[in-house]
Amino acid sequence: MTALPTQNEAWGFYGTITHHTLRPDLAFGCASDAIAKATGCSEAAVRAFMDSRYGRHFADAVSNLLPGHNMPDAIDHTVNHWMSLTINRMTQRNLGIPAGLPYLTGFVQHAAIEAEAE
Repeated sequence: MTALPTQNEAWGFYGTITHHTLRPDLAFGCASDAIAKATGCSEAAVRAFMDSRYGRHFADAVSNLLPGHNMPDAIDHTVNHWMSLTINRMTQRNLGIPAGLPYLTGFVQHAAIEAEAE
């Protein structure tokens, strides 16, 4: 899969990861591909997630691993970790994401719905 380019260079994943790598475009593409593969979500949904505040949180999790990992390994670890977590009832109540859904899948789909509503 070839990731759709960011539409939000200042914020989201791209804007956050810029502080941790000289090639944010490569990190964005690597993360987008890994997220799409793990969640089965569309390129547009993944880009909506990556460009959202949730993408910024994902970038924060990746960057926290960079002192001991290279970028692709930090991304893979973060994808696996977020896929191992599930949406809880409070998140379901607050955001409408179904409880029990893998955390990453839920937030990618949520970001896509928010993007469509705008």
